[in-house]
Amino acid sequence: MKLDRMIGILSILLQKEKVTAPYLAEKFEVSRRTINRDIEALCMAGIPLVTESGQNGGVSIMEDYKIDRTLLTTSDMQAILAGLRSLYSISGTNRYAQLMEKFSAGASNLLAGDTHILIDLSSWYKDTLAPKIELLHTAILSRKKVSFLYFAPKGESARTIEPYDLIFQWASWYVWGWCESREDYRLFKLNRMTDLKLNGVFEKRSNPLPDFSLEKVFPYAYQIKARIQPEYKWRLVEEFGPESFIEQSDGTLLFSFGFTDKTSIIGWIASFGDGAELLEPSELRQDILAFAEGIRKKYLET
Repeated sequence: MKLDRMIGILSILLQKEKVTAPYLAEKFEVSRRTINRDIEALCMAGIPLVTESGQNGGVSIMEDYKIDRTLLTTSDMQAILAGLRSLYSISGTNRYAQLMEKFSAGASNLLAGDTHILIDLSSWYKDTLAPKIELLHTAILSRKKVSFLYFAPKGESARTIEPYDLIFQWASWYVWGWCESREDYRLFKLNRMTDLKLNGVFEKRSNPLPDFSLEKVFPYAYQIKARIQPEYKWRLVEEFGPESFIEQSDGTLLFSFGFTDKTSIIGWIASFGDGAELLEPSELRQDILAFAEGIRKKYLET
């Protein structure tokens, strides 16, 4: 950690004419005394630093002293900054801001980089998501088990896992790990996890990477066909792609796709109101009718 901090200090000094010890202390979340010790260590390592006291004082590198920083091209730096900025958007700490400080002069909350690529991974749940990501990341690095309460379509359950990877996939965050209760590797969605706690050390297993193919993660149990009204074309394109439907002569859209379970089909069709009609499988038409009748009955009663 000290070495990382000293490299960070040197990077800032190479990019700024002069900085103050309080500025560095705030950036690296340490005391001013720690920064002073780091500066002394850099001097002992042969880096010619100059310290000036007074109102306009600070720390700087001796004039004409240079370190080659041309190992990365401008486009390389921009790509790195874009990636770091995306991680910073979900971070619960200052870690990625400090890394960006090393690469970008005058870095702040909005950092220079490829301004044409803006990535925000935080989602609507940043306040609750960032602490989970930070705890799980800590657990992965320190090989600590994590216990939590998990909410799934089949109900809630207490789980303990050996976490191996944090994964951003399908617009959501997941953790991949060995589940003690299932005695196998499982993928858990972070937004469905609550009451996370570190729980003992584990010995690392041979960790296979998860298979993210749709057939593996979301195996199709039903192949459906539905007639969708043309005003919902944007939704089909967004959710399933333009290849998922064929436009009919009357303007309606013949939609065809695979679904994992009956509940998902009923909920999806119902979300269109009267803008969608399930054609196949025909046996599910009665389930949708029963679903609609149940809602109708409930609202009639109130």
